[in-house]
Amino acid sequence: MPNTYFSNPLIFLIDTLFSLYILIVAFRVIMQWAQWEYHHPIVQMIIKATQVPVKTLRRFIPPIGRWDTATIVLLFALTFFKLFLINAIQSGQAYPGFFLGWLLADVFSLFITIFTFSIIIEVVLSWVIPPGSENPIKPLIHSMNQPLLKPIRQVMPAMGALDLSPLIAVIGLQLLSMLVIPLLIGQV
Repeated sequence: MPNTYFSNPLIFLIDTLFSLYILIVAFRVIMQWAQWEYHHPIVQMIIKATQVPVKTLRRFIPPIGRWDTATIVLLFALTFFKLFLINAIQSGQAYPGFFLGWLLADVFSLFITIFTFSIIIEVVLSWVIPPGSENPIKPLIHSMNQPLLKPIRQVMPAMGALDLSPLIAVIGLQLLSMLVIPLLIGQV
């Protein structure tokens, strides 16, 4: 039996479970940035799922301005621990100093992915939800994407009923990812 017989399923399990919780923590960071409505059911679910570790970290880490620094530290700590465990399983050794670039790249890639999918979801919702009717997730996604799409809409000429700003934003996010991630992991 090769060494990967047990390590591959274990890595998959660690990556999946950590990534799901890291995604929820990332949404907690985004909800502050996008100023989501506090009483929205999805926001309440995010707060309840992350409240215990964030509240614990807040005892030691004060907020900086309007940013909840404890949530950001939790995001990076969970990502570091995920990468550390995966590396330890793959190589049998773990080198904490090696992780800074990979840590930053993983968090950066997470946010690029979140914003890319949120823009695509907003476009699809605009096609299937009739005007005047509301979907509970639509205002959250709109307030999240508005800071990215508004500057593009101000620069691009009006195309009638066709809004190309989401396409430009997704292309821009992917280009940014292609330019930044290799720099962070040292593959230039």
